[in-house]
Amino acid sequence: MPKSKNAVLIKDYVRKLKKSLERLRYSHQKVIKLSTETEKLTEDELGDWESFTSRFARASDLFLSKLLRALVLRDDPGFQGGFRDFLDRAEKLGYISSADIWMEIRELRNTTAHEYTEEDLAENFGKLLQYVSYIYETEKIFPLIHAT
Repeated sequence: MPKSKNAVLIKDYVRKLKKSLERLRYSHQKVIKLSTETEKLTEDELGDWESFTSRFARASDLFLSKLLRALVLRDDPGFQGGFRDFLDRAEKLGYISSADIWMEIRELRNTTAHEYTEEDLAENFGKLLQYVSYIYETEKIFPLIHAT
């Protein structure tokens, strides 16, 4: 991909991620006060969790599948590999602190899209709260993006 096209994509992904993080924060503020035990939640509260889960997934997808991939290819245009290879390279380049944690976030995102039992939902809600700080930390790389 030509550098100029990649630069345009990166700028667009950063813009979208910033907006996604704003929306995630809004939903996070709503669910942080709620129980993770689904049987204790009202329909409105379950809706708040659904919104948070969806926004977590969107932000993680934008970062992992779009922005991080574009950054790795900007820094190493010939790089090829699978998802885990891109995470390892991103860690080496300093864009993420741990490929393992981001692999767990990706797995959590995939799990939350497919789990429907009450017990699974409660467990996943707790994990989402545990990992959301890593999603917010993506903002720390914004200055690195513009510096190169």
